[in-house]
Amino acid sequence: MEVIGSSSASSSVSVFISPNNNLCFAPDRKVDPVVRWNTLLGSSVKPRLCSSLTRVSINARDKLTGFNPKKDDEDSSFFWLVKRFNNRFAFHHVVLYRRNGRLFTKLRKHTISLRKLVKSSEKFKDLFPDFFVRLALGMMLFMAIAVPVSKSSSWALTEENLLFLEAWRTIDRAYVDKSFNGQSWFRYRENALRNEPMNNREQTYAAIKKMLATLDDPFTRFLEPDKFKSLRSGTQGALTGVGLSIGYPTGNDGALSGLMVISASPGGPASRAAISPGDLILAINDTSTETMDIYDAAERLQGPEGSEVLLKIQSGPEIKLLSLTRENISINPVKSRVCETPGMGKAASKIGYIKLTSFNQNASAAVKEAIETLRRENVEGFVLDLRNNSGGLFPEGIEIARIWLDKGVIVYICDNRGVKDIYDTDGTNAIAPSEPLAVLVNKGTASASEILAGALKDNKRAVLLGEPTFGKGKIQSVFELSDGSGLAVTVARYETPDHIDINKVGIIPDHPLPASFPKDDDSFCGCIGDPASGCYVNRVGLFSR
Repeated sequence: MEVIGSSSASSSVSVFISPNNNLCFAPDRKVDPVVRWNTLLGSSVKPRLCSSLTRVSINARDKLTGFNPKKDDEDSSFFWLVKRFNNRFAFHHVVLYRRNGRLFTKLRKHTISLRKLVKSSEKFKDLFPDFFVRLALGMMLFMAIAVPVSKSSSWALTEENLLFLEAWRTIDRAYVDKSFNGQSWFRYRENALRNEPMNNREQTYAAIKKMLATLDDPFTRFLEPDKFKSLRSGTQGALTGVGLSIGYPTGNDGALSGLMVISASPGGPASRAAISPGDLILAINDTSTETMDIYDAAERLQGPEGSEVLLKIQSGPEIKLLSLTRENISINPVKSRVCETPGMGKAASKIGYIKLTSFNQNASAAVKEAIETLRRENVEGFVLDLRNNSGGLFPEGIEIARIWLDKGVIVYICDNRGVKDIYDTDGTNAIAPSEPLAVLVNKGTASASEILAGALKDNKRAVLLGEPTFGKGKIQSVFELSDGSGLAVTVARYETPDHIDINKVGIIPDHPLPASFPKDDDSFCGCIGDPASGCYVNRVGLFSR
């Protein structure tokens, strides 16, 4: 049989002994149909979530069937029966109430006491009237069942609760820190379900955000359906905005507030307004960014094509107000060109220049196409420009590394227990594993760009030139929830092939670039082709360690 209950709420249970020796359990309401006590003891019990308890009764014929007590000893039958119920109740967990772990703990404590009382009952029933012995047993059973139930709310899980649990499970399975910032993640779930209001979608979203805030991780964030859609559009090649990639300030002294510009899309509104990597966004449309998360900021920066957005920007000591017009920005992740460098007693040599601006879903295919196009021009080496590339899709970064490497580790994926996964290559996908390669980086080089740069540097495949990179050594994955909202979750941290954790430190290049070296691709060729230029870098300087 199955012990089940009705769907109506009940917060307490009555335990009593009737005049005809029936032992009954009933909620404080109209009781459910009586379940035969002998049937309960003789059957396998299947626990099921209940919002109330079932009344159990013993009648005169039940107490003698199959028990084999002394037929003339009615009290022995009763005590033996209670002992059987105690064992069955303790080890088969008749009632699981909302999966509350405290109930089982309390039941075990009370049933141990009950077992001791039953064991000694024969000694004391001659000293005390039968009425008091039965009353004591009834009180013990009341404590075992009624007290834990009375401390919990009795309700079924609603649609809002289920959405909250979906978000909780996503974090439980995917989050990098299995200590969850030093808290009991299961206890938080139970407390939130009991105490947080979740009567509508807005309250549920607020409860999820409050849960994520306990992790103290600015990169693990909840995304409402429109924000989730916006984030996905940014990795699929087009969005309407001002062309900014933003992040959190990397200063460890807490002196920096607001949001930091990681990069500005070449030719976009922000780039034309001279907004540079490292600048701080202090306000968007008069709303301070001091406590604003990057997803809220990204939503505010985007909008209808042709609309205006007012930015308060701090660039060094200077603070300026800029009004930018939003544009439809098509994110073509790759630009390439052929540059000629002066020859030494021979014809000029050719260098293939590839500017990679983001790691969207087209990036690796576009890099392959650029390499093949430049090879048809007989280039003798490549320059891969990752400056102001704020990252994007992790798998695209891995695939682009495999284009340049014939073998070796690309990145180690780690959690707080150490390395849990390794991405490497055996050369199967390599199409340019041997030509000279230089990689340009700066403080706008972040995330997937740093994975690629670190892999090429540590495997001695490329020479890095420029300045230390941004230092974002954590990896986020995006998970869609059932209602169209989503979670951006920090799922791992990474180490370079030389086991360097670059979080908040960045990747250190092999050589600096001249201070006057241009950031735009149009001016690059002049700096490697004109020895009289103030930004000149010769071929040896590009490819030599």
